[in-house]
Amino acid sequence: MKYTITLSLVTAAAVCMGSVAFAEGPVAGETAEGSLAGKTLTFVSYGGIFQDGQLKSLEDFVAKSGVTLLSDGPTENAKIQAQVEAKNVMWDVVDTGDFTPFVHCGTLFQKLDFTKIDISKVPPGQVGECSVPAMNYAVMFLYNKDKFKDNPPKNWTDFFDVEKFPGTRGIPGYADPEGYMVELGLLADGVPKDQLFPADIDRGLNKWRSIRDNLVPWTTGAESQQMMESGEADMVMVWSGRGKAALANGANYAPVWQDWIVVKDQIAIPIGVKDPDAAHALINAYLGKHAQEVMAQETSYSPVNIEAQPKVDELTAEFMTNTPEKQAMAYNQNVEYWVANYETLSAKWAEFVAGN
Repeated sequence: MKYTITLSLVTAAAVCMGSVAFAEGPVAGETAEGSLAGKTLTFVSYGGIFQDGQLKSLEDFVAKSGVTLLSDGPTENAKIQAQVEAKNVMWDVVDTGDFTPFVHCGTLFQKLDFTKIDISKVPPGQVGECSVPAMNYAVMFLYNKDKFKDNPPKNWTDFFDVEKFPGTRGIPGYADPEGYMVELGLLADGVPKDQLFPADIDRGLNKWRSIRDNLVPWTTGAESQQMMESGEADMVMVWSGRGKAALANGANYAPVWQDWIVVKDQIAIPIGVKDPDAAHALINAYLGKHAQEVMAQETSYSPVNIEAQPKVDELTAEFMTNTPEKQAMAYNQNVEYWVANYETLSAKWAEFVAGN
């Protein structure tokens, strides 16, 4: 896929005036007039309405900076590695999965220069050495309102309590390991948040095994959504977008937000880009309030700027995660720990999803 936006050059006087905005450091979303005139950047993501929305969010940046913005994708680590090793990097800014820039920080992706990017409006715990978040969504659970009526579950402790809240639970059962599943199991088993690490993976997964008879695994987002629409499971652990879609289709379920798991794509810069300053400028623009509002309005993903107020319908607004109320209930899994212990987690997770 290729997508090009080309803007005319602006005058040198405008460049000088625009540069004043950065005299005391960058401000998220602000771009100096004509600062990238004559330059080209390639932005890479996963296609579809998500990438279309990201490109839409960058239109003001393109118009003000004078840059030519190309778009490519989908993101593939093998292609990034080939470009870096060949010292011919064509992808300037890349949207990746949650773990990727942590696994390859300093090898495939460069450490970001935060004197060139304003991260002051990004929620705490979401910025890494080599990446910033691209958007947010939640892993959370919803419960059947007909089943629990006046005594609904309120948190993950209730999710595990099959005596007080009898019934089935839909949970992820796909092959990719999820560290947050271990963390939730440990918390439910009484481990304090400040004592979770180093994590006892067996203990965390054993907590899930203790309620195995109540668990119904799903392997795709569509399956998790269908569990709610059909009423198959009384509580369903889902990606927030699937929860919203189920409610839009008439599922009589309600979301539980306490300790929702923060999930996010990452924005990173491959090592060896031809113009790191320009790549940093794009990221700084992407994190701006207006850009994040546009991204959210076009994609229904939550913005990562806490001041963003996207204009969306009431149901979509209910599932936006950037509000102070939602952020106060957020839970950030320990991504760096799970990256460092990925092989062990993968082996033990595989045993769990296989029914062992």
